[in-house]
Amino acid sequence: MEEAKVFINPISPDKVAEAPGLLEYAHTAGGAVIRPEDKGKITGRAVAAMREQTDMQLSQLYKQMQLLAEQATAIRNRVEISERIYSAHMSFEPVVGHTYHFYQRKNGTDLLSMVGPTEWGRKFPFERCLATVRMMADHTWDVHYHETEFSMSE
Repeated sequence: MEEAKVFINPISPDKVAEAPGLLEYAHTAGGAVIRPEDKGKITGRAVAAMREQTDMQLSQLYKQMQLLAEQATAIRNRVEISERIYSAHMSFEPVVGHTYHFYQRKNGTDLLSMVGPTEWGRKFPFERCLATVRMMADHTWDVHYHETEFSMSE
């Protein structure tokens, strides 16, 4: 019988890694070059990208907030003018979707009429025409103020 030959590794055990895949550097001649990164540079780029994204998102939220505030103000204004129209004298029941005319009398009281400001003939019977209004489905009023002044001087 032959004696088993003992294999002697020619590489020094100090130069062999037990888990070469966990090394922080290339362990073979053809391995990928791994250079230590400048951690400050990496952090700086990440923070700059994060700030750019969050600033963009905050800007978008601010625009949405402005739009909501404008819509809330428009609704509040519509409610205020609607309350004034409902407190005005009217001798009919307004119908949703129909257009009416909102006048101020000479004594300062308000009146809602079906007759437009140009349909009164020679004598305009009011102090002035405040607006043309249309009743909306929620019973508020869509108000269009007149650019032309309709008053008793006409």
